[in-house]
Amino acid sequence: MSGRAEKPLTRHDPASAHSLAGSVAGLAAIVLTVVLLVSVAWQYARQRITANETGRTLAEISTVLPASLYDNQPHLDSVLLDTGGGRLLPVYRARWNGAPVGAALTIIAPGGFVGPIRLLVGIGADGRVLGVRVAAHNETPGIGDAIEPGKSAWLHTFYGRSLGDPPALLWNVREDSGEFDAIAGATVSSRAVVGGVRRAVQYFATHHDEIFAPLGDEARNGMDSPP
Repeated sequence: MSGRAEKPLTRHDPASAHSLAGSVAGLAAIVLTVVLLVSVAWQYARQRITANETGRTLAEISTVLPASLYDNQPHLDSVLLDTGGGRLLPVYRARWNGAPVGAALTIIAPGGFVGPIRLLVGIGADGRVLGVRVAAHNETPGIGDAIEPGKSAWLHTFYGRSLGDPPALLWNVREDSGEFDAIAGATVSSRAVVGGVRRAVQYFATHHDEIFAPLGDEARNGMDSPP
């Protein structure tokens, strides 16, 4: 009689295998459901963000380009141009029955008390300023932030001004022998904004054809689709 112990027979349990397969399938279904829910949530959030950005852009444009002047959608009729800050920035074009009636130029004005000031300057077809909005800044709260439209009416100072009104040498604050009053206590911020608006009217006058280039030429200006 052999002294070797016999190995027990291993029996395949179909029920156990079926149960394991069911568990794996169930886990896979849960993972797939979670992935789908996350994807749907991400798409919804992305759409909300895009809608909010579009709404904000439309609101900003309407403050510098009166809606009664155009029948197109400037936020969809735009190009990216270097308006003088060394980087491509959006320019929104306004038209009536296809003819240019104005544009809103994005300008980065250097020289703010804390840093650059981002402006949106609306200019009519005749080269006159229709409106100015401070889109972004880091100026000191309670002092430099008076450049915001909700804090003072100072930005209305630029309405109707153009490249020759005032003459180039007077496109400065009074502290620099210019024609524009500075906001009390915020001369540096005021100086930066005056310089930014001056740059906008100069750019509009010298780049009119580029600003209103046909839609087919947008790629040439560095933009294949609206922002």
